Amino acid sequence: MKAVEFEGTITSNGQVLIPAEIAGQLPLGERVHIVLQWSAAGDEDDASRAQGRQRLEAAYAPQDAVYEQLMVAR
Repeated sequence: MKAVEFEGTITSNGQVLIPAEIAGQLPLGERVHIVLQWSAAGDEDDASRAQGRQRLEAAYAPQDAVYEQLMVAR
């Protein structure tokens, strides 16, 4: 199985525009497996980042600040 990744656009009639350089690689008439991914309004990304930051900060102990002090001392 071959795979290719590209950014395309959805037209007003619901078609996916495939860049010409990608379209030239696709075998006509063959079945393909398609996965669409897009960015939601940003709410999910912001929430995900906030959760990740909370987990990181929860694991961060005051004793870990020694590494930051070493960076400043250089």
